[in-house]
Amino acid sequence: MERERKPFEGLTNILKFNWHYYVLATLFVIATVVLVKFLPSQYTIYLYISGLLVSATVLISLIVSCYIYDVSELYQFTWLSNYKASAGQTIANIHAGFDETSYILSKKLPETKLLVFDFFDPEKHTEISIQRARNAYLPYAGTIKMNTLSVALERKSIDAIFLTFAAHEIRIDEERVAFFEQLKNSLTDSGKIFVTEHLRDFPNFLVYNIGFFHFLSRSTWNRTFKNAGLQIGSSVKATPFTTTFILEKNGDPS
Repeated sequence: MERERKPFEGLTNILKFNWHYYVLATLFVIATVVLVKFLPSQYTIYLYISGLLVSATVLISLIVSCYIYDVSELYQFTWLSNYKASAGQTIANIHAGFDETSYILSKKLPETKLLVFDFFDPEKHTEISIQRARNAYLPYAGTIKMNTLSVALERKSIDAIFLTFAAHEIRIDEERVAFFEQLKNSLTDSGKIFVTEHLRDFPNFLVYNIGFFHFLSRSTWNRTFKNAGLQIGSSVKATPFTTTFILEKNGDPS
């Protein structure tokens, strides 16, 4: 997927990969409008409220998503200006089946060697949206398949690892800890891991409603990192709805 990001690509992809949700929401609103004509007036208020709630939820999520993925500096990786990459360093970009960032990183850090890994597992990642995304875009050239339980990275071989909206797809706590522990072992002594995620917090609840349960809480991430022998050196919020954790080895000389 060696290509420039197009205007409003984030919003377009949301609609393209999740169109079934929006069709269902539209049908629900149409049904409420129709039923209003047939039900007694004392019930119509509930239909109006239901239709308005569904409409508002959909519109808010699309507007904020457009801001996050298309308008904000999220995919400009402006915070990378604080990361000083040297010529000859090796960086890894890891995703869960849909790669939006490898091309960006290759342009941002042209002096480094970029390795791209995909840990998509059709047995675990059965969401139709991921399948549609994989069918819509070709993988980045040279992408390597990865198993989260057997990360094929040499010890102390990677200077920086990037995971953007990917690590939360590892739903089992023990598997996620084991995955990050392997990533830690692959880091050079000064290496860092950049994990960008939505959190299961109040701002994301306001936008995504019950959909925010697909995200992980800050406490869950803190526990995952700690158990994997990593510490949060700092964190960055490109938007109020996203967080990038910048991880370092937790004093482990291994």
